[in-house]
Amino acid sequence: MTAALLKPQLLDLHPAAADMERLVREGLRRSPRQLPAWFLYDAEGSRLFEAICCQPEYTLTATETALLETEAPAMAAAMGPGVLVEFGAGSARKVSPLLRALGRPAYVALDISADHLRSACRDLQGRHPGVPVLGICCDYTGLEQLPDHPLLEQRNRLGFFPGSSLGNFNRAEAVGLLRQFARLLGPGGQLLIGIDQPKDVRRLEAAYDDRAGLSAAFALNLLQRLNRDLGGDFDPAAFRYRARWQPESQRIEMALVSQRDHWVNVAGERWPFAEGEPLITEHSAKYDPAAFEALAAQAGWLARARWSDPAGDLSVHLLGQADSEAKEPQADEQR
Repeated sequence: MTAALLKPQLLDLHPAAADMERLVREGLRRSPRQLPAWFLYDAEGSRLFEAICCQPEYTLTATETALLETEAPAMAAAMGPGVLVEFGAGSARKVSPLLRALGRPAYVALDISADHLRSACRDLQGRHPGVPVLGICCDYTGLEQLPDHPLLEQRNRLGFFPGSSLGNFNRAEAVGLLRQFARLLGPGGQLLIGIDQPKDVRRLEAAYDDRAGLSAAFALNLLQRLNRDLGGDFDPAAFRYRARWQPESQRIEMALVSQRDHWVNVAGERWPFAEGEPLITEHSAKYDPAAFEALAAQAGWLARARWSDPAGDLSVHLLGQADSEAKEPQADEQR
């Protein structure tokens, strides 16, 4: 490995403003209105999300981090060596136990916020100076393939998707995303994925509407981004944040609810908002292990192993691609 590869590198494949305008127009024409969840993650949104993860109501991050710390050696042994590709890397803090357990891996981080990604890769390189690090700023849901780069050549690709982020997508989208991961990881690729499980409704709603108001600030920052990047004139004071459990869909719905009849200009058009009308910012679906494994099977993945916290709040699943699993014995490991 050359010295040059031991410095964090960044490839910027971020969508152009014109693409964002198109997606905003499409989202505002939907009923109910909904924008892509990745719009939330500009630099300020990424900072707010990291703060949300530290709130006492939001236990997912601490629980998953502890599970990874404990079980990383078993996870690494099940996966084998390769390049670790993290989708939606954020601060890239959860990956450290895996990097230590994998021995001498390479690490590729995909995220939508270039500034946040640059900082995360720099910090991770400081914690793991011997690990080659590459950041790719992109919307990974729309990538045709991972870019050509020495770190991605002739290596077993190990996908990492923690944080239960799959829950941001509806069922059809989730299946499509899992198929997308299979394409990006290539034949023989594996996927280690964190999945939040259903639990008490009061706990779930509190996790997404914390007392400190950070979840609300995170959602309202979306309007500030649309004003800044797309020439919008949203008035954040005209909206109220709401997070509620939808039992029929087994998910939390987060929305900004219009407090009055008014008009908004954004993305080159003028849009009416009625009092009480929601603008959905994101969903967070919850899956029990059997339901998730059935979903993964629809996308061509087979369950190889699963690890869970003692309370059964979340699981980390290891998936293998169905077309390569016939050549390898499956592990049936649960903790």
